[in-house]
Amino acid sequence: MRTASRFLIVIIILGAVLGGIFGYKFYQFGQMQEQFSQPQPPAKISAVKAQTESWTPQIKAVGSVEAINGIAVANEVPGVVETINFESGDAVKKGDVLIRLDAAIDQAAVRTRRAEAQLAKQEFQRVSDLLPKRAVSQSQYDEAKANFDAAQARVNEAEAQLSKKVIRAPFDGNLGLRLVDQGEYIATGTPIVEINMLDPIYVDYTLSEKDLPMVAKGHSVVATVAAVPQQTFEGEVSAINTSVNPESRTVRVRATLDNSEKLLRPGMFATINTRQPQDQTVVTVPRTAISYNTYGDFVFVVTENEDGQLIVKRRTVQTGNTRDGRVAVLNGLETGEQVVSKGLLRLRAGQTVEILDEQSSEQASESAEASE
Repeated sequence: MRTASRFLIVIIILGAVLGGIFGYKFYQFGQMQEQFSQPQPPAKISAVKAQTESWTPQIKAVGSVEAINGIAVANEVPGVVETINFESGDAVKKGDVLIRLDAAIDQAAVRTRRAEAQLAKQEFQRVSDLLPKRAVSQSQYDEAKANFDAAQARVNEAEAQLSKKVIRAPFDGNLGLRLVDQGEYIATGTPIVEINMLDPIYVDYTLSEKDLPMVAKGHSVVATVAAVPQQTFEGEVSAINTSVNPESRTVRVRATLDNSEKLLRPGMFATINTRQPQDQTVVTVPRTAISYNTYGDFVFVVTENEDGQLIVKRRTVQTGNTRDGRVAVLNGLETGEQVVSKGLLRLRAGQTVEILDEQSSEQASESAEASE
């Protein structure tokens, strides 16, 4: 009996404790319901009207700066560097002598071949004088002529070999760092100096195959590089590859840019905007008015409910290019509609709002640029 009494007392105590806990939770739930049932104060927002602008359609891409002509100058024959006629960083013209290799042996070979050619020439002249008198046969004449032609060819060969001892600039351009020293023996194909033609200059980039119909030879391009971020470089599309890469489904495009100030160098990373010749009318809003989402971009449109209160409605939109802090809305929004420009994360569909700041388009754009 005593054990049963104790067990009953424990059950009563547990019941009282659990009842108190459930009662308290029920009270909290009721308080929350009462709180939510009360009307919420309107959210304070900034709003701006969508406007129509005339934009030049452009396709943004990234690429690399390439020289029109750019090589590492190398020697065709081995030898010892006798003289160096340039300094690192020089501007040179086509044909300027860069270095000369020791050519004593080749010069001697040229003199030998010329002497042989002179002897063959004299022999040919004697045979030529005797042929009309029938003092020599036709075969002797032909042999003398062949010997003379062969001797002259050997002279040309020796002179060509000698000329390879002089390395010249293959085109107009700017030199890089000198890679050889005077007196150094260099084997065939040793890099001597880099030379690049810098003005004009190419920029190569790739575009998606879906953008191919919107790009044509002659379309203007504007490029920027990280080295001089405040300056733009203008040019035009000079070539489009004839095939699409089957792995990436992209096509390679080349544009020619003006580089008179020599600010662009081969190998630089560039951002390129390819522009179309015709302007396009688009509806735009500040970038801060767009909420980007993996399931689709949307805006909050400000409208009135049946009671005349301002509320926001969430609307999915299709966005296009971004320019100067503004985004082109291709579908889902009309000119003049008012959208929330700030504080989208605090809003929910159907919520009442109060407009504290109705920004102009210029103010909204400046605000969007500052937030970037």
